[in-house]
Amino acid sequence: MIIGLIILAVLALYLIILYNGLVKARQVKEEAWSGIDVQLKRRADLIPNLVETVKGYAAHERGTLEEVVSLRNKAQAVPTGDVAGRAQAEGLLSQALGRLFALAEAYPDLKANQNYSELQASLEKTENEIQMARRYYNGAARDLNVRVESFPANLVAGPFGFSKAAYFEITNEADRAVPTVKF
Repeated sequence: MIIGLIILAVLALYLIILYNGLVKARQVKEEAWSGIDVQLKRRADLIPNLVETVKGYAAHERGTLEEVVSLRNKAQAVPTGDVAGRAQAEGLLSQALGRLFALAEAYPDLKANQNYSELQASLEKTENEIQMARRYYNGAARDLNVRVESFPANLVAGPFGFSKAAYFEITNEADRAVPTVKF
């Protein structure tokens, strides 16, 4: 009887350790997503200033400017938990920003403008931060997914509502393409 109780206690302790490991992995994933969200918000806040600066120099490039603003608004409208939807919207926004930066090449005065240069540098820094945050999030999602699918943790994960996390990735091949700019 004592041996039975010891085995039961060890089993209970093991289940508690598995459960707590799953909770930790889920929290790390949530923290990683928060990091992406912060950087995407930072980028979204920089875009209107960048667009206004470019407007003064390239008024006849209105279509590109309006597209950037429209895609920014669409990206911000995606619900917080929709990782795949947010990744797709942000991919489209990144493409439009690439076209916006390419426009600057046609306007030497704009490229020389200090405000534009500072905004572009801030946006490039933010893009790098987003890339790092994406890698961190995807690593945290991978760790959670491995725990959720691995035996014996999967026996605990299912009944307690732990599920796989979506990766933050580009799903549309067109989003991977280099933007083309024609003048």
